[in-house]
Amino acid sequence: MIAAVKRLSATAALLLAVASGIASATPITLRDAIKKVERDSGAKVLSAETKHAAKQTVYRIKVLTRDGQVKVIEVPAGD
Repeated sequence: MIAAVKRLSATAALLLAVASGIASATPITLRDAIKKVERDSGAKVLSAETKHAAKQTVYRIKVLTRDGQVKVIEVPAGD
């Protein structure tokens, strides 16, 4: 049980680091966000979409992690 919690925490920390590392003042494209997520996390991208909310664009990228979990990473476009 403790090992599962540690693994989940490590995965969550990795995904947060990837998403926060992408955020910048310069707008990025969906393609750029996908490449960065793949490179930084080692996860396989399953799908990606663009969402618009309150004057902000966010890319929602669904990935399959190395340990077989499906996660969604939200990446701000920086606009």
